[in-house]
Amino acid sequence: MPVSPDDFTIGVEEEFQIVHPETRELRSRAHRILPRAAHAVGEEVQPELYLSQIEIGTPICRTLSEVRAELVRLRREVISAAEREGSRIAAAGTHPFSHWGEQKITPSDRYREISKGYKQLAREQLIFGCHVHVGIGDRETAIQVMNRVRPWLAAMLALATNSPYWLGMDTGYASYRTEIWRRWPMAGTPQVFTSRAEYDRLVEDLISTGSVSDASKIYWDVRPSARYETLEFRVTDVCLTVNEAVMVAGLACALARTCAAEAERGDPAPDVRPEILRAAKWRAARFGLEGELIDTAERRAVPARRLVEKLLDYLRPSLEDAGEWDEVSVLVHEVLDRGTGAARQREAFARAERLEDVIDFVIAETSRGTA
Repeated sequence: MPVSPDDFTIGVEEEFQIVHPETRELRSRAHRILPRAAHAVGEEVQPELYLSQIEIGTPICRTLSEVRAELVRLRREVISAAEREGSRIAAAGTHPFSHWGEQKITPSDRYREISKGYKQLAREQLIFGCHVHVGIGDRETAIQVMNRVRPWLAAMLALATNSPYWLGMDTGYASYRTEIWRRWPMAGTPQVFTSRAEYDRLVEDLISTGSVSDASKIYWDVRPSARYETLEFRVTDVCLTVNEAVMVAGLACALARTCAAEAERGDPAPDVRPEILRAAKWRAARFGLEGELIDTAERRAVPARRLVEKLLDYLRPSLEDAGEWDEVSVLVHEVLDRGTGAARQREAFARAERLEDVIDFVIAETSRGTA
């Protein structure tokens, strides 16, 4: 049966910073904000590794308009709960100056286990991402889609880069969160799998060797979810605005639909060496859209806009079929023209060279469109 847009669902998770309104530092207040937010949205708001983090997760959506409505609703309620508690909410992949050593781990068995198992690596993970779950009913198809989306993940990352600052310094990266995250032993771009059975055998081997405790500790940029029948895209920073989060969700779902159709036709998965994929991701994290990216099919560096336009051309049939082309293409071109979250953070800093102004900018952008 031909692949239909109706065969796919979308869910989005966003990790936010909890910020002091005066000092603009991170503050460990999730335990105070969560009950207020949960009263409005229930389990769609969750704790994270640190008490200075809070996560939202949309319910299952079938259209981008539903995704937008849910992100607006959840951001609005979390922002409101934080403000009633005396805090602010900011959506950026890293905090410009708060130190990981001053943060408190969330006191739960899950996060104690992570902290105990990964030690310093876990302590330094003061980062904030956006995860898009694309529902794919057939587990075999999900693996074949994962094989085929790999060459495009760097372009998605470049569009959503939003973490240039770390511990009071401009890192020179558009997504320094990516560089911190890549330290995990099970992070990175997955290899190609011939079948779901091969993937399941790998998970079993990783568990039996004590490399991971369960499949949820496999932290690839795209992976089969351990909890849901979804393919989870985990490559991007948390997005500055609702518009950019909708853009990332739209691209991820269109990419999954396009690759599912290729798998159904029997088209071979792209043959790209892992070293090239790693280089492509590093360049996206380093430069965002302000430089050249790697076209993995052509094996050469190209202007970032050209690669993004190539991605849009590749996804256009799927986006048009779903009635999403106008919205997604407009959102992508807005980022190409205005700059990524990282570029706009730097513009905010340049006005007075104050990192506090960066936080004020991020807070304002996080709430834009949620009133």
